[in-house]
Amino acid sequence: MHVNVEYRIASESSVILYFGHTIDAAVSDKVYQAYAALKRSAHPAFVEIVPSYASLMVGFNSVRYDFQTTCRLIQSLLEDAPHIDAREQKVVTIPVYYAQEVGWDLEALALEKRMSIEAIVALHTQTTYRVYAIGFAPGFAYLGQTDERLETARLANPRKAVPKGSVAIADRQSAVYPAKSPGGWKILGRTPIAMFDASYPGLSFVHVGDSVRFDAISQERFLALGGEL
Repeated sequence: MHVNVEYRIASESSVILYFGHTIDAAVSDKVYQAYAALKRSAHPAFVEIVPSYASLMVGFNSVRYDFQTTCRLIQSLLEDAPHIDAREQKVVTIPVYYAQEVGWDLEALALEKRMSIEAIVALHTQTTYRVYAIGFAPGFAYLGQTDERLETARLANPRKAVPKGSVAIADRQSAVYPAKSPGGWKILGRTPIAMFDASYPGLSFVHVGDSVRFDAISQERFLALGGEL
């Protein structure tokens, strides 16, 4: 694969590869292709490989490898790797119950945007999102980009407890809270799907590079799928 990457020291046993400095699909494709190539190599030098928006963190065995040797190894593996089409990643549909009883910020966002709640839901469900990174909490996937008409700031005062499964937005990103936790994103609804589970490959329902769509469902369907109000 074609490689144009910047290497930086992250610690004595890790290096960060930068493929750009913007959040967009083209840069994300490069990150995913490099991630897949290094994972597939199964080289013993690599202890951990963590993809993010525009970068890839590689933890290495610092007893046997130093920074320069690791960078040369990575560069060689990437140059020899076949092209991987990131568009071949799976498309995941997440059912969401959009209603004020679970979408605590729906009404406020509708007022802020001078739209109906129905219009907010329509905009949120018509977009196909990309999983750019997983972090903050296990299974917490950062999804982008949310329709620019829904762009909104985080809450000025984050909540002490956001329910598990809450579907929320902040800036131009969407996410699903995988567990009950503090949070400052604006909540639009709730999904009955568990985003983090020990039985999942990689423990997460979605993975970096996946495409995600949200599907609006009724309260009845939400409860039938195991959702909790």
